Amino acid sequence: MTEHTDLPSHEERQMLRDSLRGFLERHWPSTRAVELAADPRAVIDLWSGLVGQGLASLGSDPAEGGLQEVVVAMEELGRAASPAPLLGAVLANLAFAQAGAPRAAQSLLADLHAAAARVCFAFAAIDPDTEAGSLRQGDVGVIGTLRFLEDAGSATHLVVATKDRTLAIVPCDAPQVRVVETPSMGGCPLYEATLADAPATLVPIEATRLSDLLLVARLALAARAHGAARKAFDMAVDYAKERRQFGQPIGRFQAIQHKLADGLIALEGVRLTLANAARNHDQGAADWRYFASTALAFAGGTLRKVSIETHHAFGAIGYAEEHEAPRHFRRVHVDSTAHGGAAQARKEVAASLFDQGGSPLPAYDLGPAGNAFRQQVRAWLAQHWSGERKATFDRLPFKQREFDASFARDVGKTGWIGLSWPASFGGQARGAMEQLAFIEEMERADAPRVGASVQANALMMFGTPEQQARYLPEILRGEAMHGMGYSEPNAGSDLASLKTRATPEPDGGWRIDGQKIWTTTYWGKYMFLAARTDVQAKPAHAGISMFVVPMDAPGITVNPAKTLYGGSFANIFYDGVKLPADALVGGLNNGWKVLTGALANERGLIGGGIVNKVIRQFEQLRLQLLDTTSGGRAMSSDPLVRERMATLASEIEVARQLMAHCATLAADGVTPPEVAAISKVFSGQLMERFGEAALDLLGRRATLSQGASGALANGSFEQGLRHSLMWVISIGTNEIQRSLIAQRGLGLPR
Repeated sequence: MTEHTDLPSHEERQMLRDSLRGFLERHWPSTRAVELAADPRAVIDLWSGLVGQGLASLGSDPAEGGLQEVVVAMEELGRAASPAPLLGAVLANLAFAQAGAPRAAQSLLADLHAAAARVCFAFAAIDPDTEAGSLRQGDVGVIGTLRFLEDAGSATHLVVATKDRTLAIVPCDAPQVRVVETPSMGGCPLYEATLADAPATLVPIEATRLSDLLLVARLALAARAHGAARKAFDMAVDYAKERRQFGQPIGRFQAIQHKLADGLIALEGVRLTLANAARNHDQGAADWRYFASTALAFAGGTLRKVSIETHHAFGAIGYAEEHEAPRHFRRVHVDSTAHGGAAQARKEVAASLFDQGGSPLPAYDLGPAGNAFRQQVRAWLAQHWSGERKATFDRLPFKQREFDASFARDVGKTGWIGLSWPASFGGQARGAMEQLAFIEEMERADAPRVGASVQANALMMFGTPEQQARYLPEILRGEAMHGMGYSEPNAGSDLASLKTRATPEPDGGWRIDGQKIWTTTYWGKYMFLAARTDVQAKPAHAGISMFVVPMDAPGITVNPAKTLYGGSFANIFYDGVKLPADALVGGLNNGWKVLTGALANERGLIGGGIVNKVIRQFEQLRLQLLDTTSGGRAMSSDPLVRERMATLASEIEVARQLMAHCATLAADGVTPPEVAAISKVFSGQLMERFGEAALDLLGRRATLSQGASGALANGSFEQGLRHSLMWVISIGTNEIQRSLIAQRGLGLPR
């Protein structure tokens, strides 16, 4: 494919979305959508209006409107429950809008762009659905039966793929063409066409281009299904805000909040992976087909589940045909099963992973700066974190592999701990893509963590110049780690209930008394501590302040404990710990703002860290399956193994996109807490699913721990599963995160 650099901008796509949504609201209102869809003349009139909006040329030239714009347009058609025949126009443009196209094809495009023609595209014999029909050459034309056709009720032409790498252009008004409606899902129209030696113009097409057309069609239908699912979901959210039971809006009930939060997470995953596949297509990226297949593998079942859960939220009201929800339910299910559905996509993903030796997950194109920095970091790690140094570290028990002081100081010499810091604080002010490159390469090399990004950000945002000058340089040099003293025995995720007290002293300093639990970086030089400074504050979180506490201060008692995942955390007691006045960060009783801002950044970073841990272990598992036999055949050839791995690969792409979305937003300011929470929830649960899948696929040998005879991958599979439990609990449990997503992301009542 040709690489394009002059593509429409995000702002231009948003303008297209807004314009198209407004046009459809005026010309295809939801109150008349069902009535209008049953009238072929109304569909034709709508299409003429959309041609006037420029939609008929989408696909002709990525610089004017490529697959990214097609995805936007199809999503809006799905939201409006509109059967406008856009897909046929897009596929015709992609097939025929090139130099040297036959005159018949050029003529069809000219009529299409003038609203004088409407195309129904059929993949027939190359369709993964074996029931889709086929064509063969007759005496003077083509003969065959075509099923599951889109838009045939208003089309002027059929364009049909044949077995011999041609596209047959067939006029629908030919007497040898008979089209009948075949209703599906109780009302969503599909069509069957019978061709009895119908006249046809045959246009040669390369096999690769033909298969790409099919993949584009599948993506476009997934986008329309996403638009339909999103519209019904948005309506359910609005309904939950208004519908009252037991004296309050049902949107206040935790069961409804968490149901809708899960729906938003799923829909965001579909949205981002579809957009990523379309972007890679338009940019001519070699891996766009893989990204397309993973997007489709995730979207199919996910959108149907969201659609069903949306109806559960509506209750009986959603059963009524006069309600909008049923039409979107139909659209989601019809579109998501087209052309082999998610099952076909998973087969394609599995083929990429395993056939002919298979391939690892493709690296993201992070742009010139990100790609160059990725190679720089990889080369540095190959020199400084390899050979006997790394082998010695890997032989240590997991508890001792959480941190390596000498490695942290080595990284400190590069300045990369301050990768994203402003230059005014000694940082490198690198962009989001370079930050992603660093996270990826550190996890790829299984390097220990460095820096104290949360605390550094808090100090840069809220610290005094004196605090910044004191603490930031030693973080930057890799010389100081800061722990987070948040959780307490009765205030885990409910941080507003914390009891640790900070009492002012006569000399202007502070006295700290209380207990913190589950503190992981208890061995660090400092603790970033949340303490109550106003016990009377209403609301309670208004009386919290943040402090930097040296861990060698008198009055601190640390009781470490071993964790399920092989690491350690500690119960820490603060008994009359004296702090100077300048230990207070961010001002008196302003700790909630400091704390929540720090947690939002932490959750975004955690999501990125988790998914890259999963990617590293996924590659270990892929190679292990290629090298393992069962019953005399490679496990990688087992259909159930391939299905499971393809599902995981598609979910990894969702997690990667959520991570990239957080990074992009962070580059423009601060990642909204609900967006960071979405990434954290999905990635944490993905790590759990991956750990369980590894044990299912590899059996009991995968449960052998580090150092055991026959342990696989240094025991990383079982250790990863044990470690995964922490990620769905720490920094606010996933249940708390769902409430945050529902209230902050969806506006549901607290």
